[in-house]
Amino acid sequence: MNDAGPGEGAGAGAGELAGFLPYQLSVTSNAVSSLIAERYRKRFGLKIPEWRVMAVLGDAEAAGRALTQRALTAATVMDKVAVNRAVKVLEERGLIARVPNPGDGRSHLLALTGEGRAIHAEVMPLARATERELLEGFAAAEEAALRDLLARLRARAVAAGGPMREGPEQD
Repeated sequence: MNDAGPGEGAGAGAGELAGFLPYQLSVTSNAVSSLIAERYRKRFGLKIPEWRVMAVLGDAEAAGRALTQRALTAATVMDKVAVNRAVKVLEERGLIARVPNPGDGRSHLLALTGEGRAIHAEVMPLARATERELLEGFAAAEEAALRDLLARLRARAVAAGGPMREGPEQD
């Protein structure tokens, strides 16, 4: 029998960890990311860091901005080693390319190639379809409340000394 009240645990004998908000957020994030990762792997042969790099580059390009690898690392909210590996794989596949940085000759900008743009054009609709699937059954007000609560929670974490970077809104 589970005597836990709403939001107090995941089941009988689950212990304190199951009701710990950071754990719940991590487990939920991992479940959602794993679902998306499997779909991207099957369809495009991309792992999570690779499609995140492509998504952020595509969004930046759509906004008329180009990113250095350092800026890409900040925008993806990923470790620089993970970004470096993802960039290397995407370059080897011909999906992104380094181009001269007119603002700083010591660095390069990263850009999607034609093939990279074509995949990006398919990645985001698949991400949005998965998002719709996950939110199916939520009322519009519940979805809005969820998004608001997550934004407020992130803002509180940043204010308390968490990462000061902005990350992508899709995953």
